[in-house]
Amino acid sequence: MRVLAHCSPFTFPLFTFHAFANRYSQEREMMMRLGDPPLPGSLDPIETASRDEIAALQTKRLKATLSHAYERVPAYRKKFEAACVHPNDFKRLEDLRKFPFTSKADLRENYPFGLFAVAREKIARIHASSGTTGKPTVVGYTKADLETWAALMARSMRASGARPGMLVHIAYGYGLFTGGLGAHGGAEKLGCGVVPMSGGMTERQVQLIRDFRPDVIMVTPSYMLAILDEFRRVGVDPRASSLKIGVFGAEPWTNSMRTEIEEEFDMHAVDIYGLSEVMGPGVANECVETKDGLHIWEDHFLPEVIDPSTGDVLPEGEKGELVFTSLTKEAMPVIRYRTRDLTRLLPGTARSMRRMEKITGRSDDMMILRGVNVFPTQVEEELLKLDSLSAHYQIVLTRKGRLDEMEILVEARPHAASDDERTAAARRLKQSVKSFIGVTAKVTVAAPGTIERSLGKAKRVIDKRVANSE
Repeated sequence: MRVLAHCSPFTFPLFTFHAFANRYSQEREMMMRLGDPPLPGSLDPIETASRDEIAALQTKRLKATLSHAYERVPAYRKKFEAACVHPNDFKRLEDLRKFPFTSKADLRENYPFGLFAVAREKIARIHASSGTTGKPTVVGYTKADLETWAALMARSMRASGARPGMLVHIAYGYGLFTGGLGAHGGAEKLGCGVVPMSGGMTERQVQLIRDFRPDVIMVTPSYMLAILDEFRRVGVDPRASSLKIGVFGAEPWTNSMRTEIEEEFDMHAVDIYGLSEVMGPGVANECVETKDGLHIWEDHFLPEVIDPSTGDVLPEGEKGELVFTSLTKEAMPVIRYRTRDLTRLLPGTARSMRRMEKITGRSDDMMILRGVNVFPTQVEEELLKLDSLSAHYQIVLTRKGRLDEMEILVEARPHAASDDERTAAARRLKQSVKSFIGVTAKVTVAAPGTIERSLGKAKRVIDKRVANSE
């Protein structure tokens, strides 16, 4: 793989000794090819501040944010008063748990601009969700918010290994979705050139990657697999491309998928996290030199992890639902926003700020089959253990009578596309899912190219149970 300069002298995660030694050798070679490490001053000072300094800044900013929300947003004032809490009750960070949660339902109930804390004339940009399951969730930004967002995206890209002067191919969608414009602003803030390709037109994506020779690509991991398929279709070796870094987000993805992308493209695959309700992409990001979880930019976002059933705050290291409070947003501050994403908080490594583990799924994406909790990423981990199966898959849920059933539709890789090989792979995956996840699933291994490709976020679960029960 190609090498990126170290930002700090931390080691890579440990696997087995053999795997670690092999991986370390590859990463060391990669990290030596792009030149000298950045100067210490190239990092924002807060990235290497002490925990006490970070906590002091958070306390100051959080106190101001609570007052801003209470004074300028009637919906928050009503929620605070219903919970018998006032911004003056906040004295230290632990006091935040006294305040009520915000959910996506709150955004929809106050559609479109009911949670804005500034006058409409101060709004510089509006983004919104697709609204496919109801009213869209609408978010607004002041000019200062957009500057903060661009700075945090630039910080995230720098952590991913991007440097000024690099060319960035952006295949996130542009428009109301925050991905494309968020990545664009960060790349320009960092001093990179931008190819604003957006999503879709996969054949042209590959053509421009070949012709323009970008260093960085920013895209959903599932769509990167579609780009990989197109490289193969036109007979071009993806490892010969110019891409050195992929910044992937907007959907959960596993370390197994990271390994596949890195090996197929000879590049770094780095995770970025964000959500429009909190800001957009750039809330947290992995550091390329460690790839051991996403560092949360805690000078702008205060994280908590709660028990999704009780709402109780969990100790650091325990897995639960991720909750964010914004610390610097002007147009639309969010207080204890329930993301539904499942993860755990960990101490900082390459940066002082805490890390969040890779998202394993969402509390509202969890499937319960005959009493067993199942997440799509668990299925992905098992199928990617088999070199005969690709990462293109869907999970179909149906109900016969009173029993729920799960079918896994997955594509065979081209080298294992014969009927006998597909039958054998289906049998092995069925056994693996039963042994490691604890559910019995029907497995169908389809021919390469059968499953529809995603142009953005992949739709992994198709739930037909409601339709079947009607």
